[in-house]
Amino acid sequence: MSKCPSVSNAERVTSLGKDWHRPCLKCAKCNKTLSPGSHAEHEGSPYCHNPCYGAMFGPKGFGRGGTESHAYK
Repeated sequence: MSKCPSVSNAERVTSLGKDWHRPCLKCAKCNKTLSPGSHAEHEGSPYCHNPCYGAMFGPKGFGRGGTESHAYK
């Protein structure tokens, strides 16, 4: 079980090959609660698609399509 010591069947969601309490499946960057199958993964950790995963691991700098190019920290 990932970060959730005793997950009952009613509370269990499975994502990234692990069992989680529904409220424990959160973005590793912003802590937003995620739904199984609707989030990104990087090195075994869950991330929300936007803005965290895209900003941290997506394309950077000029040529990305506009003035929204920035480094997310």
